[in-house]
Amino acid sequence: MNARLRALTAPAAVAAGAVAVLGAVSVANPTVPGGVLPVCPTKLLFGFDCPGCGTLRMLYSVAHLDFGAAVRYNALALVILGLLTVSYFAWTYGRVQNVRVRQWFELRGAPGLLIAAIAIWAVIRNLPFAPFTGLYV
Repeated sequence: MNARLRALTAPAAVAAGAVAVLGAVSVANPTVPGGVLPVCPTKLLFGFDCPGCGTLRMLYSVAHLDFGAAVRYNALALVILGLLTVSYFAWTYGRVQNVRVRQWFELRGAPGLLIAAIAIWAVIRNLPFAPFTGLYV
């Protein structure tokens, strides 16, 4: 097996896992109440939307190319999915070309900014007045 093909083994495994997850979410259809996928434990126990609430429905919408619904279900998770996709392709390119590709998460302040965005999202999506009530899922 040549070096480039070997370099693609890990990215291919990650891609296969992502396709399997999207396939499972598509079949389970989390947009239907009472389905096989569980309700968010935070929402179930405490009654408010955690930063991750709606992510399965967002993935379902992305799998069906309904990006408007994806934004509605969890806009922050959609942005993070985009960042992960960019990272995946940069990682794959780096492996194939045998070069180090600097990633967004290596930038100074990126982890803190991500944590702050998640915390702000958790607060904003639970504010009890318009227009923030539109973020409830």
